Amino acid sequence: MSDHLEPGAPEPDLWESVALLHTWLDENRRHDGQQGLLLRMLKLSEEVGEVAQAVIGATGQNPRKGTTHTWDDVQSELCDVIITALVALRSLTPEAQEVFAARLTAVRERSLGSRSRATP
Repeated sequence: MSDHLEPGAPEPDLWESVALLHTWLDENRRHDGQQGLLLRMLKLSEEVGEVAQAVIGATGQNPRKGTTHTWDDVQSELCDVIITALVALRSLTPEAQEVFAARLTAVRERSLGSRSRATP
């Protein structure tokens, strides 16, 4: 299975994909209520650990294992973190897109100041 789009295939819509994944997870969850929500948040830690594992593997930092991953693997794992975080956010609120946009704006303005308002 490839992580790349087939030539000519439309890019999936980010927030539509998040909604579909959220629905799929809800339909297939084993735990409801607060326990299910907490487990969904913990999934994020698992994904971050996979990024660390891929970085260690890409740099060959484990002398017993050597180089076991590529930087493409690291990219894929980072994408998994982002997807998992967005689905977790959607699990907390149906207004995930608005919450994320507001937070991105706040972080951008805090970090970049007046440069954040400039158009590229």
